[in-house]
Amino acid sequence: MLLTKLKTVFCVTAIAGMMLYSPAMAASRIKDIVDVEGVRTNQLVGYGIVVGLSGTGDTVRNSPMLKQSLESMMERMGVNIRDANLNTKNAAAVMVTGELTPFGASGSRIDVTVSAMGDAKSLLGGTLLVTPLLGADGEAYAVAQGTVQTGSVSAGGASGSSVTRGVPTAGRIASGGTIERETAFNFNSMSFLRLTLHNPDFATARRIADAITRQYPGTAIAENPSIVAIKPPAGMTMMDFMTLVEPMNVDVDTPAKVVIDEVNGVIVMGENVRISRVAIAQGNLTIRVDEQPGVSQPLPFSQGQTAVIPSSTVSVDEEKGKQLIQLGGGSSLSDLVAGLNALGVTPRDMIAILQSIKAAGALQADIEVM
Repeated sequence: MLLTKLKTVFCVTAIAGMMLYSPAMAASRIKDIVDVEGVRTNQLVGYGIVVGLSGTGDTVRNSPMLKQSLESMMERMGVNIRDANLNTKNAAAVMVTGELTPFGASGSRIDVTVSAMGDAKSLLGGTLLVTPLLGADGEAYAVAQGTVQTGSVSAGGASGSSVTRGVPTAGRIASGGTIERETAFNFNSMSFLRLTLHNPDFATARRIADAITRQYPGTAIAENPSIVAIKPPAGMTMMDFMTLVEPMNVDVDTPAKVVIDEVNGVIVMGENVRISRVAIAQGNLTIRVDEQPGVSQPLPFSQGQTAVIPSSTVSVDEEKGKQLIQLGGGSSLSDLVAGLNALGVTPRDMIAILQSIKAAGALQADIEVM
């Protein structure tokens, strides 16, 4: 099963590597490989109360923030409950988070996430009361309210047994937030703009600048591997210029890297991975210890005691018949995949082999272990 999975992973990797050699597949749009400086989302956060829960909310005596919030809220509504004995479990103190979109206009709707703070069991079906959402500057940019949907299932029996699927103490409110204040960002008034590469690279930054200047001379320069500065031609606004720049195709260059996920046994290699001349042999050594304890039973009327006698059998098995694989200098990804598959190794062994090749100085790539 593991070998089949391994071959599938490497076949897909090999196909992807071969596809990358095609110029048509290597080219990517500029809009897909860069971010525009200043055009970003802003995180919002707020504190609120969810009510209407069916006995699954916070225990008031264990949640002082809920008690104070209920008292303050009811006082604003003209009801004094300061000295009352609150024993409700139908409310919960929550944190509400959301993201303010880059050009979100006042009145636009955004999704919000609601997460319990206390010992609430579930927020399913509860209603979030009006909650201001604050930015990093402490100003309110949106207001959230609505019915919480958790997408989870939770049930319990009278004997204490329970079953839970998903996370019932966190949920979302689709379009539950309303933008009240816009960010002050006048895109069209900018005289120049900086494009930030998702994956900084000298060659890719230079290619982006060259692709833009070929059509619009003197409008782009690569400042460093991460930044390409652009300015619109005379008589053109930044908005108009960006609509022309984003669809341009650029060949993206990537470093040679091998990414290893040891937990799941997944290995991903880029097309630029190269192998120097190296020979590889792989074999498994298995040490097995079998415990078969026996029982010593005393004779009748001997006043002896029954005892357990340990009995261990140790065996050593070494896998035979694995051939020595030799890879020539400058071997490509497909050669490496074919050679390692010929050894019939498992993903766990594959990780050890790649790390050993790197230690020998024959793997011309960086290894990133997740």
